[in-house]
Amino acid sequence: MAERMPSNAAAALIDIDTHVESFRQTRNARRTELVEDYIELIADLIDHDGEARQVDIAQRLGVAQPTVAKMLKRLATEGLIQQRRYRGIFLTPEGKDLAEKSRQRHQIVESFLCALGISPETARIDAEGIEHHVSAETLETFRTFAENRGTAVSIRKK
Repeated sequence: MAERMPSNAAAALIDIDTHVESFRQTRNARRTELVEDYIELIADLIDHDGEARQVDIAQRLGVAQPTVAKMLKRLATEGLIQQRRYRGIFLTPEGKDLAEKSRQRHQIVESFLCALGISPETARIDAEGIEHHVSAETLETFRTFAENRGTAVSIRKK
């Protein structure tokens, strides 16, 4: 019978404060992820089609219209959008600012992944989740790496 080696699992644990901070950041990212995705999509629809409608948001996200209606109510309560009956959805100045920041984060992550040799299609899909979970420090490192490799995706401007 083989002799059991003592477990080093306890020695491998990170300190409590670091552990707490990493879970706090993850929880915060999850909380804001959906809001950022909606705001970015609304901005994209307005830029592309001249308007954002609930039906288009539902179609693009692959969710039911009541799900979108609930989120739009939340976004309005948070001061990120305004809804006008029969006229669609509009971003407030705060919503526009959040949309631009979300776009930039996405494009930095996408550029970084492309610089690593990931296909543009896969990089675009993967960036959609990663963009919400990286720190400002990591994001800046991604940007620098992508720029040094000459793969920076240009940031969309209105």
